[in-house]
Amino acid sequence: MHRSLPAGRMATFAYFALNGFIIGMWVVHIPAIEHRVSITHAVLGWLLLLLGAGAFAGMQVAGPLADRFGARVVVPVSAALCSATLVLPGSATNVWILGAALLALGFGNGCLDVAMNAHAVQVEHGYQRPVMSAFHATYSLGGVVAALIGARALSWDRHPAATLATAALVGVIVAALAAPALLRPEIRHTPEAFASDMPRSTPRRIWLLAALALMLMLCEGVANDWSALHARDALAAPTATAALAYGAFATAMTVGRMLADRVAARFGPTAVLRAGASVAALGLAAVALSPWIALTLTGWTVFGAGLSGCIPQLFSAAGHADRNAAGANVARVAGLGYLGVLAGPAVIGPLTHFVPLGLAFFLPVAFCLIAAASAGILQAEPVVGAPRTHAPMASLQRHSK
Repeated sequence: MHRSLPAGRMATFAYFALNGFIIGMWVVHIPAIEHRVSITHAVLGWLLLLLGAGAFAGMQVAGPLADRFGARVVVPVSAALCSATLVLPGSATNVWILGAALLALGFGNGCLDVAMNAHAVQVEHGYQRPVMSAFHATYSLGGVVAALIGARALSWDRHPAATLATAALVGVIVAALAAPALLRPEIRHTPEAFASDMPRSTPRRIWLLAALALMLMLCEGVANDWSALHARDALAAPTATAALAYGAFATAMTVGRMLADRVAARFGPTAVLRAGASVAALGLAAVALSPWIALTLTGWTVFGAGLSGCIPQLFSAAGHADRNAAGANVARVAGLGYLGVLAGPAVIGPLTHFVPLGLAFFLPVAFCLIAAASAGILQAEPVVGAPRTHAPMASLQRHSK
């Protein structure tokens, strides 16, 4: 193991935690900013689409840049950009400025999301064993820290602009301090070589991975948007109890991602996706049919635990498919996956005009079952651009039937 690899892994943890922290600080301050700008929930919903559009655009920009210049360059720049743009929503005074601020914040978030995942693939390649899920767990922990700090700041009646500016400054400092530990690119491109190395078209396997990411991240979005509402409306649970539905899901997701790397190393990523998506389908089906709050909370816990390790396996497979285009491939998978998160409310909401909310959950149940049946897509193909010394990682994926 190269002596810089552990340092590179720690730096990757730092950037994932920073990304979760930055987005968490924005989420915690949404009600205060909404009140300050004097907009309705409906207008806020439209503005959040700008956040998603910016993120999607940032992902498509950062992926190829990471392939050309290396994640070591793109990650800290993206982290500083994402941190700096956090100031903008807190300073917005009208709907137009807030919209532009969210577009910029989304762009910075998308750039950092893809760049840090591309570097995570490089770290995983160096370790020759799964380490991706732990990075995603750290993102969740960053969000938890943001929730605690943001709640305390709000309890002190601090102005959102001051709190977000402080968080942005911390983010820029972390981005700079962690940068030297990032790994150097394994493959160096001249402009001519870069142009010749890039594939003319995206392999079919990458688009299949992206389609699975869209479906599974839509399932995550369903839990984010509808878990508490379902417990309150379908089971008449008190608001405080209903909030435990999302808490159960989020906790299970975080813990599951902390453990998923060991499971993937023992049984292979294909088994993680197949078993995890199947368990997730079982958990959400229990939620859909449950008449009791205790069973509902258990179902959300099972759903989160099953889903927890699935997305990291897709990102990892996309990054390892072609070492010369890891950033671009991760951008495609992450980009469609992010669209899935945004599509959750748009898909489930209209269904509730025809069927109860619980029955509408059977659409994401079906998506989980499709993902489980399609888990064989993770079987490794010959890795483009990888030297022969990197065979163990491919071997691990190839024998994970």
